[in-house]
Amino acid sequence: MKQRLFLLLLAWLAPLCAMAAPLELPLLFSDGAVLQRDRPLPVWGSAAPGAQVQVEFAGHRASAVAGADGRWSLQLPAQPAGGPQVLVVRAGSEQRRIADVLVGEVWLASGQSNMEWPVATSLHAAEDIAGANDPLLRHFKVPKSWAATPQAQLAGGQWLAASPQHVGEFSAVGYAFARELRQVLDVPVGIIDSTWGGSAIEAWMDASMLGLDAAELEARMAERRAEDARTEAATRERVARWPAVDPDSEAFAAAELDDADWASIAVPALWETEGYAGMDVVAWYRAHFELTGAEAAAGVTLGLGQIDDSDVAWVNGQRVGATTNAYNVPRVYRVPAAALKPGRNAVAVRVEDTGGGGGIAGAPGEVFVETKGGRRRALEGWRFRTATVVVSADEGKNQIETLLYNAMVHPLQPYPLAGVIWYQGEANARDDAAFRYRGQFKAMIEGWRGAWRSPAMPFLWVQLAAFHSGDDRLHADGTVADSPWATLRESQSAALVLPVTAQAVSIDVGDSHDIHPRDKRTVGHRLALGARRFAYGERDLVHSGPVFRAARPQGRELVLEFDAAGGVLATRGGGNAPRGFEVAGKDGRFHPAEARIEGDTVVLRSAKVRQPAMARYAWKDDPGEADLVGQDGLPASPFRTQAW
Repeated sequence: MKQRLFLLLLAWLAPLCAMAAPLELPLLFSDGAVLQRDRPLPVWGSAAPGAQVQVEFAGHRASAVAGADGRWSLQLPAQPAGGPQVLVVRAGSEQRRIADVLVGEVWLASGQSNMEWPVATSLHAAEDIAGANDPLLRHFKVPKSWAATPQAQLAGGQWLAASPQHVGEFSAVGYAFARELRQVLDVPVGIIDSTWGGSAIEAWMDASMLGLDAAELEARMAERRAEDARTEAATRERVARWPAVDPDSEAFAAAELDDADWASIAVPALWETEGYAGMDVVAWYRAHFELTGAEAAAGVTLGLGQIDDSDVAWVNGQRVGATTNAYNVPRVYRVPAAALKPGRNAVAVRVEDTGGGGGIAGAPGEVFVETKGGRRRALEGWRFRTATVVVSADEGKNQIETLLYNAMVHPLQPYPLAGVIWYQGEANARDDAAFRYRGQFKAMIEGWRGAWRSPAMPFLWVQLAAFHSGDDRLHADGTVADSPWATLRESQSAALVLPVTAQAVSIDVGDSHDIHPRDKRTVGHRLALGARRFAYGERDLVHSGPVFRAARPQGRELVLEFDAAGGVLATRGGGNAPRGFEVAGKDGRFHPAEARIEGDTVVLRSAKVRQPAMARYAWKDDPGEADLVGQDGLPASPFRTQAW
């Protein structure tokens, strides 16, 4: 009897509990939002099952009834650019008032760190921050998040207007792009920044885009979960030997220290590769070097590689240098004579890693002691221990199929967009992955368009900038045998066969020594040219540099034909001899070519190739010297004359 009464009570309370379910909207519908103009406006969310939902905006009303799962959606008519307005949503006794809503152009900016890179650390940071006073340019940052299944709601985020207080946090590429659109269109512009540094394209795709069925995807995820559990357990076991200590303590910097219970570790190398995967910590390294009396008296230079992310360094207990949040910057510190002594000298380095890889990384030649005469020697006997540790299998989730799409793209749908700007590919520029990218990239573009039910949604991207990755495989004479970065660029260019697409070539604004070139303003401008051409109808606007069309042998020369604005070819620095070209015979062995411009063609020859059959341009990871441009100064894209 008691059990029956209890069940009846539950049945009576269930509707009341359901009615108490709060009204919820996607976070994109929050104060300061920018909505897409001239498109029907979907509004959706959740409420108590069966609740009547009413929405008002700009003098229009629409209603819907929440389903059994609490979900509801409706559509308002398209609106012209303008605002601010108030979006009001009611469900029963609940009401949400979304204030300061603008209607204009909304673009999604996505990809990895070069799109994520903030204004505050870009080349034009001081000028851009000081001049940011545009309440009609707004930015929504999607937090880094991942999920095994598609999510209905974002993990967080808010709309912020461009001001000196906030613009430093904006995507630098996104801000430059949006600012040009504001100037040209004179309507509000919103940028949704959904980015994660180091992410692979697979993480931004769902199962259908990857060609996986539900069973295949679940099998992969189960395997990943098992591997994560094993990795996490192994790392925890390794670090359990060291009790946690105050992360701010400098006790481990002492000149004399017993480090017998520390572990040996290879340097340079990320500690993830040394058995400490999934670990974000404050950790310490120690090593030593020998000096003569004269060398100590003259001072030395200490090279500590590229430390991920921040470090403080000591020699014999004296602090000699520090760098904050610069994981790809080589540490080079001057050590004064006062910190040195003849014989054995001790180096101590405190490293703080905030996510992703960690430790003393870089190239072997970046870790050294250099005496006054320029003689370098190695640091010896590297020892390692942790101070504080966070071990989590969350690391590396930006590499795994579907996880970022589920949490950072799916919840945005179907918020109307003017288009997408994309800057990603560095994480896939390796071995066979660079070639697979051409199929993946097309599938992702078409998949995102399908998800938004917008088959002609403009999709614009940045081709990888010049950067000395060290991944090129070279012949004995120094010419490139294989370049994953060049192949990745070719894979990006291959997506131009899709309609309403454009590519911003950036090999001339790269940085050989930094995978994050700081000139984001030029990149944003070139993306804006593509948007103006394809999204906003400026049909006569030149949006790209010369495009290779055909090649034809002519005796011992090879003539390359180009589509170029006005039929004009030029070089970046002036002159008639463009650099960066190579030719090969039927054997496919490339040699540097002499090149000259003749009208809308480039004529190539090489003393080492008697019968040239093919050519390539800017075909290496760091082709910064390649200088073929069109009449507007826009660079030609790297290419090969034959399908490979």
